[in-house]
Amino acid sequence: MSNPGLVDPRPLTGPVGGPSAREPLPDELALEAAGRLRVACLVMLALWTTMLAVNHLVAPFLNMRPDQAIAWPPIADALAVGVLALSVVVYRRAPADALAGHRLYTLAIAYEVAIAFAIGVINQWQPQALAGRLSWLCVLILIFPSIVPAPPRKVLVGSLLAASMDPVGLLIAEARGLELPPLPLLVWTYLPNYICAGLAVLPSKIITHLGSKVSRARRLGSYRLIERIGRGGMGEVWKAEHQLFARPAAIKLIAGHGMLEASGLVAAQRFRREAEAAAGLRSPHTIQLYDFGITRDGRLYYVMELLDGTDLESLVARYGPQPAARVACILRQACRSLAEAHTGGLVHRDIKPANLHLGRVGLEYDFVKVLDFGLVKRDGRSLGEDVRLTAPESMSGTPAYMAPEMAAGEPVDARADLYGLGCVGYFLLTGSLVFEGESAMQLVLKHIQSPPVPPSVRLGRPVPETLERLIMACLAKAPSARPADAATLAEGLTHAGANDWSQRDARQWWENTFTPKPVSGPIASPPTEFLEVLQPHGAASS
Repeated sequence: MSNPGLVDPRPLTGPVGGPSAREPLPDELALEAAGRLRVACLVMLALWTTMLAVNHLVAPFLNMRPDQAIAWPPIADALAVGVLALSVVVYRRAPADALAGHRLYTLAIAYEVAIAFAIGVINQWQPQALAGRLSWLCVLILIFPSIVPAPPRKVLVGSLLAASMDPVGLLIAEARGLELPPLPLLVWTYLPNYICAGLAVLPSKIITHLGSKVSRARRLGSYRLIERIGRGGMGEVWKAEHQLFARPAAIKLIAGHGMLEASGLVAAQRFRREAEAAAGLRSPHTIQLYDFGITRDGRLYYVMELLDGTDLESLVARYGPQPAARVACILRQACRSLAEAHTGGLVHRDIKPANLHLGRVGLEYDFVKVLDFGLVKRDGRSLGEDVRLTAPESMSGTPAYMAPEMAAGEPVDARADLYGLGCVGYFLLTGSLVFEGESAMQLVLKHIQSPPVPPSVRLGRPVPETLERLIMACLAKAPSARPADAATLAEGLTHAGANDWSQRDARQWWENTFTPKPVSGPIASPPTEFLEVLQPHGAASS
């Protein structure tokens, strides 16, 4: 589907060193520049308000001698009010202008020149000793191009205009009848303004170059990260969009995994083999894996379909225990996904409510997707490949849903997933875990040693006998006492009432009961540790 390293061959707008004179900033950089411009507006509001307050409220009470009085000309009040009003206007317009191409450049340069004009007129309103004096405009000229990194030509023009506001202030003073200093002194005094105007091009180019690199890295090959939609112990999940196709996606960035503890080449080969196998799964109840890769520092990422709905853990947390018929229907769909994986020798090893998604697909409601198939392992019966690529069995998974043989570090096959599915069914029916414990080790020991309490006993009311018997069979300590395989379990769930939960029931629940979970907190920026670290280890075809 895509090139091996997920590298986007299309260039960003403008050259590598920054935007060209004819092209605007990429949208994400323009929005960031607009944010910095708004911060500058707030700073200017604070500074000019403080100057007004000092002049009118503080200075009269300092009892300074006349020769030490602050030189605040009458026109300064009008200029200060003008800068304050302009700051409010720019603050409000910046976000919209960021999405309108060159208007953000023009807005920022006009704002810079207007502030420079106010400073220049105030500076030159009264005769002053110019020798050895450095204008405040130098600071303004050097800072502003860092806020909105415009094309070099526009930065130079705007900076030269701002640098000329001190001489413009002198011309205004001359028009008022004041005598100008000698020309050599004027040149020597205001030469730093124009030197700074020339230097102002450099920070703009540097910031734009760095921003363009971040923008390229955020694209993560053919995909651009938009916002984080999930976070867990294994990493983060980001909403993303494809750069060429109108297809949303989810990208899971895995912070670290035991699979990569082996030497780099063996780990990469093993990951590629297992990820390619997972990408080959075609059950509609298995989340589609579009792409995958390994970062240069050994971390993994997966590109998956973006789902709409809720995971089962959130479902029970928000809406409580579910009807028995709905539970049977959900488990049967999960079995269809697992049956295909098990036929190919793949064991999920982390079946839990958080890894089962319930949503709407087209016109179908309560459609189950099994997640995190990118972290499967092959069972010992069907490796069929170089044994050197298989690391020793280690305990992994979630303690609350872990099969006894997995908890004991014994060989694991497909029946471990059926145990996890039994735990999920128990949780959906009762709203409680099969076993409670104060620590992960206590949970693990209970899964190995303690018999589970039947769901009907836990609830204190009857549960359909066939469904309860299937769930308790899945929770058997010995793998041989569990259902033979996922297909057999799916058939049993059909007789346990799975067909009693109709599409009409599901549609009514989604339309009348379900409410999307609101996003809490600010939208995060893409993690810098994943920027520009892609390595062409492999990609999945779809």
